[in-house]
Amino acid sequence: MKYTYQHLYDFAYSVFTKIGCPEADAHTATKVLLSADLRGVDSHGIARLIGYVRLWEVGRVNATPEIKIVHETPSTAVVDGDRGLGLVVAPYAMQVAIEKSRNAGTGWVAVKNSNHFGIAGIHAMMALEHQMIGMAMTNASALVAPTFSTERMLGTNPIAYAIPAKEQPPFVADFATTTAANGKLEILQRKKQDTPAGWVQDADGNPSVDANILKRQGALLPLGGDRVHGSHKGYALGSIVDILSGVLSGASYGPWAPPFPAYVPLPQHMPGEGLGHFFGAMRVDAFRPESEFLDQMDNWINRFRNAATIPGEERVLIPGDPEREAEADRLQNGIPLHEDVIADLQQLSDKFSVSMIQAI
Repeated sequence: MKYTYQHLYDFAYSVFTKIGCPEADAHTATKVLLSADLRGVDSHGIARLIGYVRLWEVGRVNATPEIKIVHETPSTAVVDGDRGLGLVVAPYAMQVAIEKSRNAGTGWVAVKNSNHFGIAGIHAMMALEHQMIGMAMTNASALVAPTFSTERMLGTNPIAYAIPAKEQPPFVADFATTTAANGKLEILQRKKQDTPAGWVQDADGNPSVDANILKRQGALLPLGGDRVHGSHKGYALGSIVDILSGVLSGASYGPWAPPFPAYVPLPQHMPGEGLGHFFGAMRVDAFRPESEFLDQMDNWINRFRNAATIPGEERVLIPGDPEREAEADRLQNGIPLHEDVIADLQQLSDKFSVSMIQAI
């Protein structure tokens, strides 16, 4: 079934206010959360709402955080999220990076003591409103085995870049450093389908296609799947995200990163505070005249759009194309939700006495 964006917005906003979020924070959290549904990233949208509520119920999310800068220089800062929703902490920190960039040419912000922040791309895209280049990344629950390991040591640790153009839509790359994000497994679990080869391994390190393998101590695989196909590169990318987001900020990292499911106990001897994020903003004219750069980005995008295609494919995609097209379609035709997600929303409706959404 499909639902309008506004109906989902009203529902999520009501739930966030019911757990105690101030109105402004509830609006921010709802906008960030639903950006995933609009952009076709169904794993990170309203399907996650019940997970945030459960984290709040066990005291791991603070609905009224005092988010603050705890260390800074003219071009850098460290933000303490005070256990707030990552959906609120991340936009605050990205705005700090943008202001640093406005004054210093570039801005870099590390965040500690936060939680899951939704899709990385929406935070990086904040820079586009200022004709800046934006970057966002985060560490996450340890579900990923490094190349040659059976231990779950890293999160899916996504990276996002948003780069403005002139006439062309912006270049927006947003991707996990694993072959597939954990949310993709959750979608397959709802559909009772296996994973493609190269996504997961079992507890002994053997290849698997079981979408439920993480529940039996299996692991996600780094981007590439195995050493022959370059998993060492995905492992390195995920490690970079973990170090910048966790080690640099003072957050926990690696196998100590706090898990998203509220029922999973926090790791013992955590070396830092909460989840960590890392953001960057770059003013284009700190490198070259803005108009020249935007013209050349159009040229870059046009040339790649017109690259020769392999048989059976009509066009070459630019990063951001599928998400932008999904957003246009879903705003007009509605956002599809799986029946399991609808059941979770009904639970929240009953718990908080919030009117249940109605299908189109």
